[in-house]
Amino acid sequence: MNSLSVSGAVAYDDAAEARHVALREEFLLDPEVVFLNHGSFGACPRPVFERYQAWQRELECRPVEFLGRRQRDLLAEARQKLGRYLNVQADDVVYLPNVTSALNVVARSLPLQPQDEILTANHEYGALERTWTFVTEKTGASIKMQHLPTPLSDPEEVVERVWEGVTERTRVLFLSHITSPTAIRLPVEPLIQRARERGIWTVIDGAHAPGQIDLDLTAMGVDFYGGNLHKWAMAPKGAGFLYVRPEVQSLVEPLVISWGWRPRDPWSTPFIDALQRQATHDPAAYLAAPDAFAFQQQRDWPTVRQECHELVRLARMGMAELTGVQPLVADDPRWFSQMATLPLPPGTNAEELKRRLYDEHRVEIPSGHWGDTPCLRISIQGYNTRADVERLLDAVKRCV
Repeated sequence: MNSLSVSGAVAYDDAAEARHVALREEFLLDPEVVFLNHGSFGACPRPVFERYQAWQRELECRPVEFLGRRQRDLLAEARQKLGRYLNVQADDVVYLPNVTSALNVVARSLPLQPQDEILTANHEYGALERTWTFVTEKTGASIKMQHLPTPLSDPEEVVERVWEGVTERTRVLFLSHITSPTAIRLPVEPLIQRARERGIWTVIDGAHAPGQIDLDLTAMGVDFYGGNLHKWAMAPKGAGFLYVRPEVQSLVEPLVISWGWRPRDPWSTPFIDALQRQATHDPAAYLAAPDAFAFQQQRDWPTVRQECHELVRLARMGMAELTGVQPLVADDPRWFSQMATLPLPPGTNAEELKRRLYDEHRVEIPSGHWGDTPCLRISIQGYNTRADVERLLDAVKRCV
């Protein structure tokens, strides 16, 4: 196999391919399927999944001891490790099942009034668009959506386009760190800084960021950040988090009122307890999340991520050559890391293509539309190889 050379950079060679082939053995994925859809639900490495099941067995062995006596300390330790992963204090972040749950807490807590505006962009995840629509119907606030033109080439232009939507009524800035429908990394950091200066609350959807890019939420200065750990961080399903800057934690109200609301224990932390102490639930996914962080650290994940990025670049270039349709963003690591949207020729039946790719070629990849443009969205994780990308391109050529 020849080295993959993209724009003069050689970052994926025979050694990288061998490393990814070896990593594949550490996952439970069906070897008959080329899995290019890590971005939807993730995939948990075998040793992390085994630790997850071990926690579940401990719980079932002594349920009262585990949930009644040990759970609080175990979760506190897991939050310490999550805090280090995000560079925040442990008492400013809490585990929740997923980012949708986390951002529902925020959206339904903020004291919005009928004259207030929620500023966002047209690249957001549909479930969260529904969340904010629900909130506006309850509060009388309104959503203002800024349209970002594609293709994108200059992050500063995106910052200015979003900021053009700010008015004296803007109370919330809501954006994805990495968008779901278009797989674009948005330049949220300068927008957060501007919003703080204007007294605008910042709410960031980090569904695809943890594990795919390095995070320092303290330096970012964000007010509210919800993230998934079951995707690119490779924790078990049901592991997400909510970070809230200490100065605005008093705004947060739990969706479920239970024992953690207005705790009377002298050792309680109101923000943590209100969201963490909510009746009986299985905390095994939360407790196994630190094992996912350790898995990455032990396997030089920065190098693996860079190799994955190069494979995404190969897929983008191959699809553009095959279809004649250019990508949505420039070939620049500021715009994408391990995930990219691959536009298809006009008139392509994206759903039918998705079906044929799986049924006829055993390639698992999601499809959709961006505006009128049919697309595939490729995700590359450490278990993917150059052979996987080549199989996708060959299958698309045969189908389209």
